[in-house]
Parts: sequence; structure tokens; C-alpha cells
Amino acid sequence: MNLLTIDDFDFKGKTVFLRVDINCPIDPETLEISGTKRIEEIVETINSLNDAKIVIASHQGRVGNKDYTGMENHAKVLEKLLGRNVTYVSDVMGSSAQSEIKKLKDGEIILLDNLRLCAEENYEFSPSNAAKTIMVQRLSKMLDFCVLDSFPSAHRSHPSIVGFPYILPSCAGRLVEKEVKKLDEIMSVTKAPFVLVLGGKKVEDRLEAIRLLIANGRADHVLLTGLIANVFLRAQGRIKSTLGIKREDEIVAKAHTLIGEFPDVFSTPVDVAIEQNGKRVELDIRELTKDDEIYDLGPKTIQHYEKIISGAGTVFISGPAGYFEKEGFDFGTKSLLEAISNSMATTIVSGGHLSSALKKFGLAEKITHISTAGGALVRYLTGTKLPMIQALEESAKNYKAKG
Repeated sequence: MNLLTIDDFDFKGKTVFLRVDINCPIDPETLEISGTKRIEEIVETINSLNDAKIVIASHQGRVGNKDYTGMENHAKVLEKLLGRNVTYVSDVMGSSAQSEIKKLKDGEIILLDNLRLCAEENYEFSPSNAAKTIMVQRLSKMLDFCVLDSFPSAHRSHPSIVGFPYILPSCAGRLVEKEVKKLDEIMSVTKAPFVLVLGGKKVEDRLEAIRLLIANGRADHVLLTGLIANVFLRAQGRIKSTLGIKREDEIVAKAHTLIGEFPDVFSTPVDVAIEQNGKRVELDIRELTKDDEIYDLGPKTIQHYEKIISGAGTVFISGPAGYFEKEGFDFGTKSLLEAISNSMATTIVSGGHLSSALKKFGLAEKITHISTAGGALVRYLTGTKLPMIQALEESAKNYKAKG
């Protein structure tokens, strides 16, 4: 790994920008944090920066979604985990944020508000252009170092991820250091057949990743669940309902192309569960009406998927199989995780929702590697160099050259 780590620097008395990813599941009704795994994961890095002045920053949700919230509750959770005071700042780069950063004393911690409140953080840039954004230019003047510990968002080239390393000495945090080391170890010993189980909502990101995984021999079987399964079902002409996603026809067309290119790779649900009068009702795909909303997989689909998983050499799962947080609709997610945990394969579970589900179902100890990263981990397994890793490698080169 050509990255610098926390052990390569002396942070005592220095002001450190710590970019983490504590983008947590949010209860849509109460807006409370419903899973704290990602916050728990950054504690080791913060404790390793004990004598520094720490400026923590993360995003939460996407603009327009219910999980798009401020970071005040995150600060409260982090404070409890650390047993140290964490000052929440309801600002990202304005006068309040700048004032709080300037006031920091050794060992003190502040958490800035949701980075995506800053318009620039909702776009991707080249590192040189990210370094020119107003946010990076303003904040970097008050910073000595950047520590990147946001592996779940490592596949994004947002200013907070690739901009600061362009102009500040930067290194990997403990989480990133461990993730990269562990994944490299796992990928050096994995064996075929490779079974990829994909669910969740971020469909567009997954389509190109699927192509790369198949092309690189990392996906002999792709078992589809959740919204991405619905996309492929529509591409196969087996459902007609609209899916409520942006550029839906274009995305369905891409899925159709993938099916044509790799006809023997994909498995889609044969039965599903919907909600009728507040109860779970299981239907054959052919029985669905246009207005039915799919909440979970059905038992026949699970049986078929379990058979494929049982013969796998390596299993990678990312994204829940449906609306698993809703009572009565966790059957698919739980069944797949049980099948994976009971298999003889090397197993990798990816994403914050599945990490929480493993804990809920008591299965975490049976998994080879659990990562709260979703899309970033999928991309990493394709062999694609992630923007955050590239930024850290470039920063390491520049720092060593100046040294």
C-alpha cells in the first residue's frame, strides 16, 4: 500500500481535517439515527489523533431524501462513544465554522455540519479543480493536515475527499488502512465460483460495476434483489410497473444490454412479497399488477439463490433484499445472510444496512469480512483505483518528494 498512515506524522498541536463517512441509516418517521456502526468505526482514528485539534467532517444522505439531515445527533452519539466532548458546529465553511476551528485547543474536537449543505460537495471534480473550490480554499488556510478515513465514499471525487490532499499533507485513517489491507489479503486467496448478491437502491452506480466484475472474473453468478432486481425484471419484460428512478428508461436499457451480453450470469426473482392491508402477501412475479410495490423476495427465489450460494467459493453481498426495516419484510435479507454465513465460501458483506442487519440477526461472527462501504467496495473489487486512494497516493508521493 503506497499510502501514508497516522503513524507517519506527528499531529501534536496541529489542526487536522478528518474526513469520515458517518452517513448513517435514519428512521424516516423520527429522523433519529437507527444504526451507529459507521460512527463506531471512526473512534480508533480519533483516539490515535489524541493530541491534535480535530475538525471532523462527513456528509449525511442526499439532497431531497429523508435521510438528508444535519449532524447534531451524530455529534451526540460520537461524544458518548469517545467519552470526550464533541462540539457540533451548525456550519460547514462560513464564519461560525472558521471561528470554531481557530478556537480549537490541543485534544479538542468539533464536528462540522453536513458537508452536502455546501453546494460544491454535491459534485465531483478532478483533484486540481477540487482544490480550487471555495470550501477547500477557505478551510485549508486553517489546517495543517488531512486524514481521510471515509472508505464508504472512497469512490467519489468530491472536494472534501480529493481536494484537501492536493494541497495538504494527507494520510489514511485507521479504518481505511485496515480495509485496504484486509481486502487485498482476501482478494489474494479468493476462489471461484464467485457469487455476487446485489440489492439496495443505488442502481446506476451498480450497472457499470457489474460489467467490470464480470469482465474481471469476479462474478460468475449475479443474484439480484431489491430495486436493481426490479430494473432487470422490467428489462426482461416480466414487470411493467414504473420504478420511480431518474432516467428509468435509460437504466432499464442498460440492464437489457447486460442481460444480452451475459445471458447465463443473472438470476432474478421468481416470487416476491408485497403489502396488502398491512400484511405480507407473497406472489409469483406473473401475478403482480402494475400498481403492486415489491417489498421483499419470496421463498421460491430464496430457495434458488441459496442453492447457488451453497456451491460458491467466494460470496459478495451488497445492499438489502428489500424493505428489511419494515416488520414482516426482513425474510429475504435474513435468509440470504444466513445462507452466506453458513456457506463454506470466503464471504464479504458490504454496506451500512447489511452491517446493521448482521448485528440484528446475530450472524456477524460467521462472516470473513464486514465493511460498511457499499459502492466503494464494489468498485474496489473490480480492480478500479478509487479517487480517494489515488489522492492519498499522490499526497504520499508529494510529501516524500518534499521531505
